[in-house]
Amino acid sequence: MATRLEGEDTYFLPFNKGTKDGGAGNDVPTDINQYATGYLWTEVLLPDNLLKILARFVHLQIEEKEDWEGRKTKKETLIFPRYHQWDVVNKLVDAARAEGPGHKYLIQHSAGSGKSNSIAWVAHQLSSLHNGKGNKQFDSIIIVTDRNVLDAQLQETISQFTSVEGVVGRINNQEGDGSKSEKLASALENSQPIIIVTIQTFPYVLRAIENSISLKERNYVVIADEAHSSQTGSAARQLKEVLMVDSQEEELTTEDILDAAVASRRASSNLSYLAFTATPKTKTLELFGRLPNPDEAPSKRNKPEAYHVYSMRQAIEEGFILDVLKNYTNYKVAYNLAMKIQGSDQEVESKKAKVKLNQWVRLHDYNISQKVQVIIEHFKDNVMGLLGGQAKVMVVTSSRKEAVRYKLCFDKYISEKGYQRIHAMVAFSGEVEFNEKDPNADGLIGEKFTEHNMNRNLKGRELRKAFDSDDYQVMLVANKFQTGFDQPKLCAMYVDKKLGGVECVQTLSRLNRTYPGKAETGTFILDFFNDPDDILEAFQPYHQTAELDDVSDPDLIFDLFDKLRAAGIFQWQEVEQFCNAFLQKSKSNAAIANICKPAVERWQKRYKSAIEAYKQAKDMFDRTKKTADAVLIANAENSFKECKQEKDALEIFKKDLGTFVRFYEFMSQIISVSIESNNS
Repeated sequence: MATRLEGEDTYFLPFNKGTKDGGAGNDVPTDINQYATGYLWTEVLLPDNLLKILARFVHLQIEEKEDWEGRKTKKETLIFPRYHQWDVVNKLVDAARAEGPGHKYLIQHSAGSGKSNSIAWVAHQLSSLHNGKGNKQFDSIIIVTDRNVLDAQLQETISQFTSVEGVVGRINNQEGDGSKSEKLASALENSQPIIIVTIQTFPYVLRAIENSISLKERNYVVIADEAHSSQTGSAARQLKEVLMVDSQEEELTTEDILDAAVASRRASSNLSYLAFTATPKTKTLELFGRLPNPDEAPSKRNKPEAYHVYSMRQAIEEGFILDVLKNYTNYKVAYNLAMKIQGSDQEVESKKAKVKLNQWVRLHDYNISQKVQVIIEHFKDNVMGLLGGQAKVMVVTSSRKEAVRYKLCFDKYISEKGYQRIHAMVAFSGEVEFNEKDPNADGLIGEKFTEHNMNRNLKGRELRKAFDSDDYQVMLVANKFQTGFDQPKLCAMYVDKKLGGVECVQTLSRLNRTYPGKAETGTFILDFFNDPDDILEAFQPYHQTAELDDVSDPDLIFDLFDKLRAAGIFQWQEVEQFCNAFLQKSKSNAAIANICKPAVERWQKRYKSAIEAYKQAKDMFDRTKKTADAVLIANAENSFKECKQEKDALEIFKKDLGTFVRFYEFMSQIISVSIESNNS
């Protein structure tokens, strides 16, 4: 699906339903007389549905962007819903119409699903929904979010569907007169159609409704967007007091707050909840999920499920987010691999490759300075030049005190080495002080460390904005920015903290945002702390086909290389030509593509021939089986097997080529091998 035709530059968005196992594309219909894409004309393009899409979904999105010189430009994009967006909005509106107020809906939509537009569409349509008696179904739609982009998107989207002003109201200190509590009371009393509140304000919204006789009689929808917000420090402590939450976590997410607010109150017949989350916690599923068999008690076979799902796997396969596990490695695995390469090297020596270990050292558990050395050297050699030199990395530490130590070690190491354009910021809440009980803290006792005094180059900017600039390349975090942080230029992550469950998925998923050139370079995760099996287990509830590549044997890449070369698809002079073209400073993509073309055409020609021979041999084998002639059948079967082997060999070559690229990318993160020697 495309909203603008630009010849070869036309960009088509996927418009598939997705498969039952959470993948991209469409399932094969059970009815052989139906098409897999039949839903287009049986659902989407029905006259009423198409008119509704044009009237209530399609809108012009205007984005204002500012370049590094401060020049502002506007980009206009005609927005058309993707299938899952159209589907979830229709289902939620239909359910609200049929079920009325007082129900809960959990929408499990991955990053890359376009949640902002989905929320804007459903909020607008619910705000104008009327029941069978002609009365408004809901007095106000309350959206809980801390995303300015969602605020602006709602205003912009809704303004294109209605000429009435004042439909959307934001409760904050920057807009309008009076305090936040006065603005909130006014918005609720006047039944403003859509009210946007922050997660800090949300508990007070519920309290205001509960304490007012008139508001209690009205109907509301609460739409919670978990994706980009969390509270730490004093803000988190205050919210815990308001919600009466007994939690040891330093960081409170929107999901935590919503769960606590709902759990602490009896089910209300006038409040409906729509919870949008990519990675629902068990508590969220229990509170907002729906039982497959509602007449039966919850059990292992009858667990609460999301009302609507757009999976992480589908988002990855459709290209809206990246697979962060693709280049994940545990430090011990990387270290052992580097030692194997250093120790044996029969293949390496024979190819005269210049191997340089990237400062891989045996780590001591508490030696942060060693880890800092590994991180900085790896960043400098492998990450720093990505995305045209704009690449960013995140270091996840286990505590605020550890984050302070990391920052001090970072600054010291960079200064000693004289490295340029590597600057680290640190993110943690409150003040940090060391005492006599802290190990190796003699030079730290008596000082108070804060974000402000440790990040000297902020220039009045908040951390997110400063990190997006060229002033910082590394962010050191402690229970902050692990959830709800959207920085598409993040290319690598170094983990020095125990991660598990939802926190693991949310933390590592900071890397999954797309950015021009990022899909080609990929992402990288180096984990000092966790076991790979635990990481995989954490991801599988949200990405059933998640896997980690096992590259524990350095000889694998050489064995695979020899296997590919023996297939005769590419010639060695073509490889040398490719290397020369690739290494040119002003390399031409067209030249590189032309060098690859003969090999591609060779494979295509052989594969086409193999398919034709396979079909003919299969047809002959099927016909000879009817003759009952044992000799004819045996000959036909042998011919069929030979043709199948040729077809399979070419398909395996294609698969092995992809595996080789993945292995090469992984190995290049562990060792530095001169391109001239290793590629030859």
